[in-house]
Amino acid sequence: MKFTKMHGCGNDYVYVNLFEEQIEDAPALSIRVADRHFGIGGDGLITIGPSDKADFRMRIYNADGSEAEMCGNGIRCVAKYVYDHHLTNQTTIRIESGAGVKTLDLTVENGLVSRVCVDMGEPILEAEKIPVVAEKSPVIDEPITAGERDWKMTCVSMGNPHAVLFVDDVKTFDLDTYGPLFEHHKRFPNRTNTEFVAVHSRKEVSMRVWERGSAETWACGTGACASVVACILNGLTEDEVLIHLRGGDLTIRWDRQSNHVFMTGPATEVFEGEFPL
Repeated sequence: MKFTKMHGCGNDYVYVNLFEEQIEDAPALSIRVADRHFGIGGDGLITIGPSDKADFRMRIYNADGSEAEMCGNGIRCVAKYVYDHHLTNQTTIRIESGAGVKTLDLTVENGLVSRVCVDMGEPILEAEKIPVVAEKSPVIDEPITAGERDWKMTCVSMGNPHAVLFVDDVKTFDLDTYGPLFEHHKRFPNRTNTEFVAVHSRKEVSMRVWERGSAETWACGTGACASVVACILNGLTEDEVLIHLRGGDLTIRWDRQSNHVFMTGPATEVFEGEFPL
């Protein structure tokens, strides 16, 4: 099986072109290829194939084989792949995901995509749609207990569930301890992605993320969007924010008029190869 290794801000996946390749068991394959010791290494597997609703369809499989609805860094890489590999010559494309169809605007330099702006759609704030068990909806600055500590969480779905919590310093935060406690917390029926955010100014924040099914990743596009929405809902930032992730920076803007969130960031191809099925 031919594959391409790509990443968005260090959030790395193995990409397979289903126009050329066939996969019988994508969840099992994701577990194999994602293994950083015995496989290719990555946060999971993303397939690129045809769609009857958009220009292309992506499916995202986490490192544990579970399927995710959406991946903001991954969809930017899909856009780069289809343009750079001549599956399209359009600089505005539509990609179907488990969270619906997204529109992407590509920045092309010297014939290759360097940056992508994604219309991530409207943030979902209703508790039952995220889903999260909560006393009120929307879930803004609501108490939750995990690891014998009391926290305040703000919950957002960008097509997949997110719990955002504010901390003083993301670099020293014990993510390995607290990330799994939130992912498997009884208040999240479908588990959750968890973002720990430090606010530096009205226009700049830092974030680390514990992703459902993949543990800590170096970036999470939907998580960055959810984090900025949470910052705005709590009155902490302006509507456009530069967000620092372990693997790089993203610019997130919540357009209140359209109620859409826009994410702009890089996409990088690392290498190509073949993997035995």
